[in-house]
Amino acid sequence: MPFNFSFKVGRFVRLFVLADLALLAGWGLINPIFALFIIDEIQGATVVTVGLAAAVYWIIKGAIQIPIANFLDKTPGEKDDFLVLVLGLVLAALSAFSFALVSEIWQLYAVQVIHAIAFGMYVPSWSGMFSRHLDKKHEALDWSLDSTAMSFAAGITGLLSGVIVKLFGFVMVFVLGGFFSLLSAIIIFFVPHIIFPHRKGRRGKVVIRDHKPITHVQD
Repeated sequence: MPFNFSFKVGRFVRLFVLADLALLAGWGLINPIFALFIIDEIQGATVVTVGLAAAVYWIIKGAIQIPIANFLDKTPGEKDDFLVLVLGLVLAALSAFSFALVSEIWQLYAVQVIHAIAFGMYVPSWSGMFSRHLDKKHEALDWSLDSTAMSFAAGITGLLSGVIVKLFGFVMVFVLGGFFSLLSAIIIFFVPHIIFPHRKGRRGKVVIRDHKPITHVQD
């Protein structure tokens, strides 16, 4: 069987992979050192605190994803997906920056709630839009490209996170994590012309319109 290998993907896929790469690079810095941060930097924290913090995140994230996904699926068009996606990314950045200010256990849990809501919004909105804009006959490549980008981002930033903590402290990790999360939001927010079709309105003004998902490759 001939092996035909091509990296040609649409602009939408490239954009969303880049946004995902930025987000996972930021949290790839945070995740490897998070438990150590809790034990070392939060007064009174124990290994039980680490477990409870993880539980707060995963339970809340899991609980809100399905209702959000159901809402997005039932709402026509993609403007709702777009807004939920950007808001989720902004909240992810806010939670990363907020961890730098955490000094008590209750604050940790509060920020974990924001963290969970952020990714509970991000996962269904990003996945829904990405799935609907996969390049025809290149679906496996598109998903694999995103997974590969995430793997490299998490691997490289995971290696760097410990070095950054050793040289500059935990705060720098959270600041960088927040910056990359915000960068992901900026990538999505400032290029809606790739996500939505547009036309020239009066006086040449660009009018962004909602639309049904495309099924072809955008060069």
